[in-house]
Amino acid sequence: MSIQFHTLSNGFRIVTENMPSLESASLGIWVAAGGRHERVEQNGIAHFLEHMAFKGTKTRSSLDIAEAIEDVGGFINAYTSREMTAYYVRVLGGDVPLALDVISDVLLNPVFDPKEIEIERGVILQEIGQSLDTPDDVVFDWLQEAAYPKQAIGRSILGPAERVKSFNRNDLNGFVSEQYGPEQLILSAAGAVDHDSLVAEAERLFGGLARGTSTAVEPAKFEGGEIREVKDLEQAHFTMAFEGPNYLADDIFTAQIFASAFGGGMSSRLFQEVREKRGLCYTIFSQASAFVDSGMLMIYAGTSGDQLTELAEITVDEIKRAADDMSEVEIARARTQMKAGMLMGLESPASRAERMARLVMIYGQVPPLAETIAKIDAVDVAGVRNFAAGLAQNANAALALYGPVADAPMLDNLKTRLMS
Repeated sequence: MSIQFHTLSNGFRIVTENMPSLESASLGIWVAAGGRHERVEQNGIAHFLEHMAFKGTKTRSSLDIAEAIEDVGGFINAYTSREMTAYYVRVLGGDVPLALDVISDVLLNPVFDPKEIEIERGVILQEIGQSLDTPDDVVFDWLQEAAYPKQAIGRSILGPAERVKSFNRNDLNGFVSEQYGPEQLILSAAGAVDHDSLVAEAERLFGGLARGTSTAVEPAKFEGGEIREVKDLEQAHFTMAFEGPNYLADDIFTAQIFASAFGGGMSSRLFQEVREKRGLCYTIFSQASAFVDSGMLMIYAGTSGDQLTELAEITVDEIKRAADDMSEVEIARARTQMKAGMLMGLESPASRAERMARLVMIYGQVPPLAETIAKIDAVDVAGVRNFAAGLAQNANAALALYGPVADAPMLDNLKTRLMS
């Protein structure tokens, strides 16, 4: 298996990996535009646009789009994140040309029919309502907002209902014109694919696009803060975040290894101390997330209101303890888990296609797998302890609480405990 890469003269990028043993293929277009690329008055439009992608083109109705892929046993979908939007398909190898034709059609020839806009507006408003009724969805959005207040990267991907109610065809076309230039598009494919054929098709379909004129994205600055809402729920939802490294930082792998050892699984410190030894929660975990210019080390737990203070204090105490005694056994386990998770994921063509697209978006290329594994293996105990110590000493943190949280400790109190 080998990864091949090509860039058209207008900046459109193609990355492929042929997997000879497979009969199927995954391919899609990843767009370097998501929630953080919106102006405040556009908040939610990247997600709205993703929904409208399959609602009809100049030559296909929404039913035609679905039937074109499902008639050959395929699957088509899309998603929006803060830094990208993806439109992807899974088909048999012989249907790759059809899949690319459909994906290119929904991207290049949407009609944004006003009637369909109104229908999908109702669907998205229902999605927003469902999210608001899901406490752990709400609290993660609040944590992002608390970490990056009054910034594009801190706003909800779905957007507020009042914004969604106002979007029209001109707004959708405007965002496409601003953010969907060829240099922001990546065609990524893995499985039963032929690189040269895809390059030729991409040249035919996308080669005539003129380069875009997108404006620079607003830089992200982790500022920290606190958001809490008292509500009569069965559980108190606790989330806390610390500033972490961005994708390109030298210590990104250290942060990920720490997050895994600290709260990444049943053997992790948080799970063992908070759930197994004390029975304070059912769910607790930590993870490291990164963006192109910032990052977060995030912790989540759900517990009862009367146990929330104890849980929060143990959590910050465990960060301090990790700075002193995180062991080689724990780090080795986390390294192995990270490598195994990555390698197991690579058995799926869908995971490979997405990974390649993300890496091209971040690095402009796909680094060799051996290079990534070497960086994971290079993370040592001293580095992880220093990372934990940095969290404790800097204590640049964000806190979001939802549910019976009236008596929960304030962020400043937790930061003081962490730094003491």
